Amino acid sequence: MGSASPENRPDPDALLARANSDGRGQLKIFLGAAPGVGKTWEMLAAARRRFETGTDVVVGLVETHGRAETAEQLADLPVLPRRIVPYRGRLLEEFDLDAALKRRPALLLVDELAHANAPGLRHAKRWQDVAALLEAGINVWTTLNVQHLESLNDQVARITGIRVAETLPDTVLGLADDIELIDLPPEELRTRLKQGLVYRPDVARRALGGFFRPGNLAALREMALRRVAQHVDRDIAAYMRAQAIAGPWPAAERVMAVVEAGEAAEQVVRHASRLAEALRAPFFAFHAERAATGMAVQPALDLAIQLGGTVETTTNADVFAALLDAAARQNVAHIVIARGRGRWRWRRGLASRLARGARAYALHVVPDPAASRPAPPHRAPPPKLMPFGISLGIMILTTIGGFALRGVLPAEAMGYVFTAIVVGMASLYGRSVGIFAALTGFVLWNFFFLPPIYTLSVTNPRDVTALFAFLVVGVLTGSLAGRVRAEAETARTRIEALRRITLFGRALAQVSDEAGLAAVVEAEARALAGEAVLLLARDDGLPRAGGFDEAAVAAAEFAWRNRVATGMGTTTLPASAWRFQPLATEAGAIGVLGVRPETPPAEPVIQTLSALADQAALAAERLRLATSAAEARAHESTQRLRTALLSSLSHDLRTPLTAIRGAAETLAEADGELPEATRRDLLASIVEDVGRMTRFLANITGMARIETGEIVARHEKVDLAPVVEHAVARVKEAFHTAVNIPEDAATVRADPALLEQVLVNLLENAVKYGPEGGAISVFARRAGDSVVLSVADEGVGIPPEDLPHVFDSFFRVVRGDRVAPGTGLGLAIARAFVEAMGGTIAAESPRRDLPADGLPGTIIRVELPVP
Repeated sequence: MGSASPENRPDPDALLARANSDGRGQLKIFLGAAPGVGKTWEMLAAARRRFETGTDVVVGLVETHGRAETAEQLADLPVLPRRIVPYRGRLLEEFDLDAALKRRPALLLVDELAHANAPGLRHAKRWQDVAALLEAGINVWTTLNVQHLESLNDQVARITGIRVAETLPDTVLGLADDIELIDLPPEELRTRLKQGLVYRPDVARRALGGFFRPGNLAALREMALRRVAQHVDRDIAAYMRAQAIAGPWPAAERVMAVVEAGEAAEQVVRHASRLAEALRAPFFAFHAERAATGMAVQPALDLAIQLGGTVETTTNADVFAALLDAAARQNVAHIVIARGRGRWRWRRGLASRLARGARAYALHVVPDPAASRPAPPHRAPPPKLMPFGISLGIMILTTIGGFALRGVLPAEAMGYVFTAIVVGMASLYGRSVGIFAALTGFVLWNFFFLPPIYTLSVTNPRDVTALFAFLVVGVLTGSLAGRVRAEAETARTRIEALRRITLFGRALAQVSDEAGLAAVVEAEARALAGEAVLLLARDDGLPRAGGFDEAAVAAAEFAWRNRVATGMGTTTLPASAWRFQPLATEAGAIGVLGVRPETPPAEPVIQTLSALADQAALAAERLRLATSAAEARAHESTQRLRTALLSSLSHDLRTPLTAIRGAAETLAEADGELPEATRRDLLASIVEDVGRMTRFLANITGMARIETGEIVARHEKVDLAPVVEHAVARVKEAFHTAVNIPEDAATVRADPALLEQVLVNLLENAVKYGPEGGAISVFARRAGDSVVLSVADEGVGIPPEDLPHVFDSFFRVVRGDRVAPGTGLGLAIARAFVEAMGGTIAAESPRRDLPADGLPGTIIRVELPVP
């Protein structure tokens, strides 16, 4: 083979893919059209032949399913021990990936590629194990039935009535370097079932009337054949690109519809779709973008997508070369195009050029429509005359100026002046105005400057040559400048669209609710195409916006339900004055974006609207997922609080109630027989337990008041000493508390009632978690503009992992088997009260001032501002 020319050089992507495969293991898949066709037997038979020639073949895992002929093929092949995995009281035998990576054979056999691994292994699926082996450079042979491909799952379920549970992504099939189809005619496979060579007789009888019906097997067989053909076609295309071989190769049928502006555009797409369906081949629509034809071909491009094709567009000025490049790249075999309508035989359009210069393709020329279709509801606006008038005015003024300077300005120089004007007019207003300026300059130069003047005749041969050279150059320059202007306008429109999309994406990232999303999306769409509205679907369907007529409502509903663009400028319900773009994600359509432009939008605007709709759909999906997650977290938190509250009520109310009931029953049954001291003890127990219940219910009520915002703290100057004394007096177990409040920390800005309750809760907590008779101290110190009030104990302390949670509602520290009594609300209420007073609260454990061999102790610090 000769070296590739620059125009026909190897595809860099194909070469890169080949380079990336170096060092990677080779994968061969024995693809079965149905279970029981013998794919495992065939894999083992081929492996035995390799083994007998000296290849290091190892069986990683093979399932014989009790079939004797399959087990015979395993006779002397080395087999890796299986990994034993306990699962739900059973011991499962699974493929040992680590052992295979350590053994590193030249060829490893791994059966049933779609198998789901037992929980606890490195990968969830066996195909992921195989991918790891390939990355390690180990060659793998494996087996797979076609019904296990994910893309065919719904189709197989509809055909057979059985949904396959174990599936794998279709991309795994793309990893295969070789696919061997293992197939049997349906009747032969059914005979094997009847003979008991596939399943047990009782299972085989049920299978023959279910999955293995002749029609099912024929359909599965066709699926397998098509998958293998697609893989072969992919390999051929990759080889052609890597070797710079000009296509197409007639190995597969692909159809390309060439969409040009004109009445036959949609007919070309329909013809290509019918041809692709007959050939069972994919098709795509190719279009060369032009600023003036974008809207004219958009319905045809939309139709191609609706019919199951894809769209490829280009801005290359050389349409013929771009078309051939796309056809070769896609390995196209059939090209569908409309008949050219050129005025001269030498310029018949693309159809004639393809007929002469693209003989490797089957060319399908679609004739003009027999009858013209009804005129579209929106016609293109008539051409503007203002640019032509400006061009004529500038030419006349230039002629007057040149005529006044004819004594010093040669007549030939006016040709250059007129040429400059032609270029300027074409650059500003387009090709038509440029050609008009060239013709006007031709007449004015001839009539006023070339002798004999004031006539259109020319006597000097040199002037004739210059005049007609000017005409040719002017027309060509005007045409080229107009084309450059059109392409620059198209590029500018695209850049502006990208800029808008980028800014739009940033704006979407900042929205936090659907109302903000609607405002951002509608503002951006309004700037592009006039009036705009965003409709997000609810449980009862799509909401109806004000100002919609029946046609608009029908178009919006159709766009939402079918996920296609509808309304103005489309082929679906085009009578509507609105255009609707569906907002769709993988989960389905979630709404529509509607715009009401005054005139049909150009193709770049349509593409921008489509991109905006896609981004809006993702943003709406993100908001809904965030809302769902927040609701789930709130529900989970509520459930935890409810469970904790019920548990606390069950424990902390049952204990005092039981004691109260026992003491009351004793007093009632044996009141006259009880000594006075016993009666007093029982009554004191009742009073103590009633007080405990009162404090418990007060904590519950206090937390409820905090959460509902009923508590509003006062901010006044408070002397700490009396507040601390009252708090110590309320907690009788804390009578031994040591208090130290220096003069510089004697006052704070707080609510005296709330501060006292905070200290009561902290002291009760110190008593609860401290040893009986343990020291408790309350001390204050000045820290800048704040006072730090601390409550310290010598108790069991707080584990480091619990420190961040000690102020949470219903949280109680657990030390070993000990759980202190209470609701777990004391510190939570203290934090809420402190924060309401403008302070902060924190816990420290262990205490740094206590001996290391004793209990760790805890310090709770409350920081409040000074008045």
